[in-house]
Amino acid sequence: QVQLVESGGGLVQAGGSLRLSCVASGSIFSTNGMGWFRQAPGKEREFVAVITWSGGTTYYGDSVKGRFTISRDNAKNTVFLQMNSLRPEDTAVYYCAAGAYGSMVRSSRFDYRGQGTQVTVSS
Repeated sequence: QVQLVESGGGLVQAGGSLRLSCVASGSIFSTNGMGWFRQAPGKEREFVAVITWSGGTTYYGDSVKGRFTISRDNAKNTVFLQMNSLRPEDTAVYYCAAGAYGSMVRSSRFDYRGQGTQVTVSS
């Protein structure tokens, strides 16, 4: 089992920045990818970004490319999502997730998910 705890959400004006953190514990090396998904009210879950634990390979959803950056600190079992140039359409609950990197990229599937943190971007 893998436990994931997110933090860093909040309210920000359009054009602003936020940094999300996700601390992982448990059998984290049963997975090779950590990432973020988001879901807004009335909308389907959307893939945001993923990173491998080992090599730092990253992949981003089209809507966040060039604005969001995913990174990791292996010593602290923590993954970060730096979000810049935020837009009102980025408003959603952001979930940290763990699973197979390939599955997360190809089909937005994951094995574990955190409780989520709310990000609200005002216009």
